This record gives sequence, structure tokens and C-alpha cells, in this order.
Amino acid sequence: MKIERAILVAFLGNYLVNNVIAAIAAFVPAGTGVITAQYVTFVILAMILVAIMTWWYMKAAPASLMAGLWFGILGFVVSVVVAFITGVSGVLVQTASFSTLWSVLPNFGPFLWSWSTLVLLGYWVIPAVAMGWWLGRGKMMPAMSASPAQTM
Repeated sequence: MKIERAILVAFLGNYLVNNVIAAIAAFVPAGTGVITAQYVTFVILAMILVAIMTWWYMKAAPASLMAGLWFGILGFVVSVVVAFITGVSGVLVQTASFSTLWSVLPNFGPFLWSWSTLVLLGYWVIPAVAMGWWLGRGKMMPAMSASPAQTM
């Protein structure tokens, strides 16, 4: 598994989720409350896109449940790092002040501990693991046991 390719595919997937999938989900009327039809649409479409990105990545790599898990975790980490870098650079560009940046940095902790970060983890890991399992199911090696006829 090439880590560079996995990072690039995860980065592209993160971009598509945050821009294309969010734009498509915006066509669904927003409701009231936390879990709305718009939010559910976004999560389902994000999971479909992550499954496609996992399939695309695993075409050239050995597919397995563990490979899917690692790709999903990597996609989640890439998403969090991109959010952090985007937030930091946005504050610096808007204020041109490092003191303002230092005062904003503690706000990233509560962002990480919110339920939306758990949803982010879910829509990266669940479809990646499922796709890894699906693609690797026919590639399992049978247990090697020597029969008495084979040893002679």
C-alpha cells in the first residue's frame, strides 16, 4: 500500500465531500433540529463517495478489511488536518495577527470533541472497511494444512 497515493486519494475525497457532496445536499430542503433530511442526505452521499474512493485506491493495492480500515482512518486524519490548516490559515489571512491566531487555537479542541467529528469518522471508516472487506473477500488464502499424502 503506497501511503502517498492513499493520502492523495483521501485528500481528493475530502475535497469532493466538502464541496461537491455538500453542494448536492444543499438542494434538499433544510429542516429544524440536528438530524435533518439534508444532513442525512449529505452523510449518505459522503459514504457512497468514500466507498468509490476506497475502491479506486484499492484497485492497485491488495484489498482486505484491514487495508480498508487503514484507508478510512487515513481519510479521517486527512480531513481533520485539512480543517485545522484551513482554520489557521483563514485566521491569519483575515487578521494578519499571530496573537489572534493563538487566541483562536484552543477552539479547535472542542471542534474535535463534537458529535460531528464522530460522524466524520463514521463516513470515512464504515464504507472504507466495507469496501475493503468486499474487495478482499475472494482473496483469502485457505489454511495450509499438509495431508499425509502431501508429506510423502
